[in-house]
Amino acid sequence: MKSSNKESQFKMMTETSPARLVLRLGLPTTISMLVTTIYNMADTYFVSSLGTSQSGAVGIVFGLMSIIQAVGFMYGHGAGSNIGRLLGAGRTEEAGRYASMSVALGVLCGGLITLFGLTLQTPFMNLLGSTETILPYALEYSFYILLAAPVMVLSCILNNILRYEGKAAFAMIGLVSGGLLNIFGDFLTIQVLGMGVPGAGISTAVSQCISTAILLVPFLRGKTQSKLNVYMILPGVFSKLRNKKGSGITVDVSTSMQNKSHDTQSASSAGTGFMTHFSQPGYAVIGSILAIGLPSLMRQGLGSISTMILNSSANPYGDAAIAGMSIASKVVGFIFCVGLGIGQGFQPVAGFNYGAKLYSRVKAAYRFTLILGTITLGTIGFVGFFLAEPIVSLFRDDPDVIAVGVPALKFQAGVIFLMPIQVTTNMLFQCTGKSVRATLLSATRSGLYFIPAILILRLVWGLTGIECSQALADVLTSLTAVPFAIHFLRSLPADGE
Repeated sequence: MKSSNKESQFKMMTETSPARLVLRLGLPTTISMLVTTIYNMADTYFVSSLGTSQSGAVGIVFGLMSIIQAVGFMYGHGAGSNIGRLLGAGRTEEAGRYASMSVALGVLCGGLITLFGLTLQTPFMNLLGSTETILPYALEYSFYILLAAPVMVLSCILNNILRYEGKAAFAMIGLVSGGLLNIFGDFLTIQVLGMGVPGAGISTAVSQCISTAILLVPFLRGKTQSKLNVYMILPGVFSKLRNKKGSGITVDVSTSMQNKSHDTQSASSAGTGFMTHFSQPGYAVIGSILAIGLPSLMRQGLGSISTMILNSSANPYGDAAIAGMSIASKVVGFIFCVGLGIGQGFQPVAGFNYGAKLYSRVKAAYRFTLILGTITLGTIGFVGFFLAEPIVSLFRDDPDVIAVGVPALKFQAGVIFLMPIQVTTNMLFQCTGKSVRATLLSATRSGLYFIPAILILRLVWGLTGIECSQALADVLTSLTAVPFAIHFLRSLPADGE
């Protein structure tokens, strides 16, 4: 990437109005999140047309997909947060090392998920809350999801690297393309070809592969500042490198880039080539990625565990209860993605300006994101509350499913306006490298509050307790986030200090 392009990117991230910048970066990510959620809901819609047990299988496998996404988001956010701050400080080449390391580790972990998931598929589906009647469909669906696990992890990582660089439009194109292809694929395989539940799994796997290929294009064409480079994973191992210019995936690091605040130096290797030596050893890079990515792993991982507990708690009430809770969760997830998309537009703004020591811009971006998210989610939640029954009926016109799904949707839609305070605060800590606080807040919604809530409330109020447990957890999590946010924002120094 040319120096002028880097300077233009730096100027945009540090001089554009924080509110305008959050909107510019948040709109593509919101669209991406919505389309991603829509194609997840498309699976629910098309599979639900096959029967109640088939619909329940989608809810079961959703827990598996949450685990895969947890790994992807851990490496994606862990690398992205570092990349955003390094680019803000002008240390471009180091940013590339974080990108390369996260991709390598993510694909490796995705492969391990495939290996162990296929080996232990049946007990794993039972652990996620499958009933005897749901299990055959869950096995069919999860088989293809497990095969695609490495690609799904890679997709999450690439998407987040692009976002933290301020190139949300590239990320949007990749995710939206995959989402639209999955919706078409569901229609083709289920409605036209009559392939049933396996058709939904095949459609999801194929669309993920295509989406990931599209996300790789900006890296291949050199449109990113952080390069993907196999030699950056273990610098010093390779001594002779061949130069291939013009590609975002490069095999030559012989030229050290002259960036301000750059603490990286290059050294000669006996006249046979040059090898870049970084200020941080490999294990330190990995440790930083894991530490900052831990909140995402915690958030998504506990989400998977909570889904498992939710399905297990609803299990005694039959397949209709699992299907109803699954539909309500998908609808609320769709609403939640609007707030999440806005928050993801905030992340690169906060991380980049924090690295550039422009703390007043971090505060301004936080305030704007919080206000915008609260108004937006409050409005959508209001509509979802009063239209709960027709929304649930759209997915499964079964009186038993509707009887469970409608109150669950109303409980969660009624408090979703509180979501932005917890999401924005969590993202603030994560993108500024405050991993301990970010991890703690990530653990609250789906773990520290939700799991005890569902275990206690189901004993007190039965199925009604299960339906309202997530709403209670959301209220408690939001109240917890307030003092954390106030303390951190007040502690930020003046710009440049």
